[in-house]
Amino acid sequence: MSVSPIASASDIQMDYMKLLVAQLQNQNPLEPIDNNDMAAQLAQFSQLQQLEMMNAKFETANLSFAEILSATHSNYANSLIGREVSFLTETETGEVLHLTGQVKEVVNDPADGSTLVIESGSETYTLGLDGVISISN
Repeated sequence: MSVSPIASASDIQMDYMKLLVAQLQNQNPLEPIDNNDMAAQLAQFSQLQQLEMMNAKFETANLSFAEILSATHSNYANSLIGREVSFLTETETGEVLHLTGQVKEVVNDPADGSTLVIESGSETYTLGLDGVISISN
């Protein structure tokens, strides 16, 4: 007899029903199976199925929310093109500078999110949305 992994509550319930039918067919007529135990076990399977369905719906909702959040970040980053932003940067010597520059480009990468390309004086910096301190026109 081979053992296979159980995929869902429905599979467990079907296996239980097969076992129950076999048990009923082979039960001792003088000691029948307790109806309360059977009803309680069936109710537990029903609850497990409902939890599985809720979990699947939550996973779908989480995916939808992640897509909406990603699109919102992308739209927000794109709205910064041409605007002045202030940000912090660290020099090679470890000094932290507060700079202001104009957003020239936005690179939208599905894996890494949005990256701003900022010109400040003669230098070009790349910065994530979380690095923006303030925005002006």
